[in-house]
Amino acid sequence: MSMTAAVETQLPGDRISKRNFDKLARFIYDYSGIKMPPTKLTMLEGRLRRRLRATNHATFDDYCDFLFNQDGLAQETVYLIDVVTTNKTDFFREAKHFDYMQSVALPAIAGSGVRTIRTWSSACSTGAEPYTMAMVLAEFTEGRNDVSYSILATDLSTDVLQTARRGIYPEDLIAPVPRDLQRKYVLTAKQPDRREVRITPKLRSRIGFARMNLMDEKYPIGEPMHVIFCRNVLIYFDKQTQAGVLNRLCDCLAKGGYMFIGHSESITGFDLPLKQVSNTVFQRI
Repeated sequence: MSMTAAVETQLPGDRISKRNFDKLARFIYDYSGIKMPPTKLTMLEGRLRRRLRATNHATFDDYCDFLFNQDGLAQETVYLIDVVTTNKTDFFREAKHFDYMQSVALPAIAGSGVRTIRTWSSACSTGAEPYTMAMVLAEFTEGRNDVSYSILATDLSTDVLQTARRGIYPEDLIAPVPRDLQRKYVLTAKQPDRREVRITPKLRSRIGFARMNLMDEKYPIGEPMHVIFCRNVLIYFDKQTQAGVLNRLCDCLAKGGYMFIGHSESITGFDLPLKQVSNTVFQRI
């Protein structure tokens, strides 16, 4: 590498200063509960570069000055949070949860006299989780006149919610969906070279998508839910934040309702009105 090239790649402002990283990390944590340790510096720089371009700022110093000294957060917060959130999702991810939902949870809820099973995917990402829930619920309620269902799907990121509402995915993403369910609930593109699929309108219409921050003091979800999925999001929070989120989720869960968390997560050590009924599945008591 020439000396000129080396100098050009190390221009002032080409890296986030420690002072600005600390400011960003504190804001991201306070707003979203997401921890941003120093080891995430390079990741944060890579993700924020598109926001520098979008806001016409040449350096990270300029961008941070815009955020914190020029009231830029009022217009930039949603976009800033979008780029720092991590969104991984698959259809029928952690499949045993859906087996339990189908074979145990839904029959128990319907058997208790519930007419509309209210369910919530509280960190829905690009939509694979709520659409999987919808397939299971549609199968369970098919041909029954005594029970129906509703699904609320929320996320902090507006980007992923836009994808979820469209319900269009790469063809290979639906590979985990059983073939009989694919035939009923998935449409293939008319042009095979597009290699895309779309969830059927009937299924899409059963899900209400909305932006929600799990750091908020209250979750405006209406009547209590019978099933809540909050999977693979607690791992991004510290213990204090986890406790607050879990307690608020329990407040939203009907007595006898079920909460599903990720297989890498635990509620051990928290004083919650829940009993464990299966691996990472809990029931409200």
